[in-house]
Amino acid sequence: MFLVDEPDPDQIFRFRRDGFLVVERLIEPAAAARLAARFEPLFRGEFETGLYPDEWNWREDRDAADLTRQICNAWKSDRFVARAVLHPRIGLWCARLRGWPGARINQDNVLWKPPGARPLAFHQDDSYQQWVVPPEMCSCWIALDATSAVGGTVEYVLGSHRWGLAPPAARFHAPDDYESEMREAAERAGAIPGIARIEVPAGGGVFHHGRTFHGSDTNRSDRHRRALVSHCMSSGARFHPTNVGYVYGRYKRAGSTEMDESFFPVLWTEDGYRSAFLEEYLASGPA
Repeated sequence: MFLVDEPDPDQIFRFRRDGFLVVERLIEPAAAARLAARFEPLFRGEFETGLYPDEWNWREDRDAADLTRQICNAWKSDRFVARAVLHPRIGLWCARLRGWPGARINQDNVLWKPPGARPLAFHQDDSYQQWVVPPEMCSCWIALDATSAVGGTVEYVLGSHRWGLAPPAARFHAPDDYESEMREAAERAGAIPGIARIEVPAGGGVFHHGRTFHGSDTNRSDRHRRALVSHCMSSGARFHPTNVGYVYGRYKRAGSTEMDESFFPVLWTEDGYRSAFLEEYLASGPA
């Protein structure tokens, strides 16, 4: 599925300098189309494995049509999604870019921004990771539709991973001013924000640092913008002994900070390890 082998030294340099790295072709366009076709059944609650995802943030009979639709950890609910977000190449890239010994999944995001959907606030992923030690992420954002500046594509702020850690966004979905907290962080850091609006074909994408500010504007086009995100953490990550993750803390075992690979599988390590159950799980679903 993945077209990229591993990052070269120049790509690693640019990622660490800018806080993100655009890759024009991550997966084949046909693979992107197959993944995009899973979105409608997922948001209707048709889960291929029979298991609900950890977060299901938009439902047709409940939520406004102009909100961005999001599901978190669809890999547990749909093995088509799982084959993409749990791919060993994603683990390899995230580990190499961040300098980790390996990478494991923290969570995935299924993101669907239909025409007219309002913004998502600029934020840093690491702001939401205080339940993890170390509290840091690296993410792979895959466009399943061609993106455009007017289509509410993801936006990154150059070098913002060096600004320090800001609090979580006060209003993540459909804020009145989706840039306001990013601008405040830039002012505190004495920086002038340089925003890159990502325009890639279907199957292209971006790797980004957990402290890089990113968000998206209103989709002012007549096209849907669907994306799949794999958020990784170090293969050596553990639960924080006292900070509780209000969603993912449910997977912490009593008396232990170790992360159970059933819920946070290891995708790739330098010594060749990958969670043993993955191959059988990924192969057992529909082709």
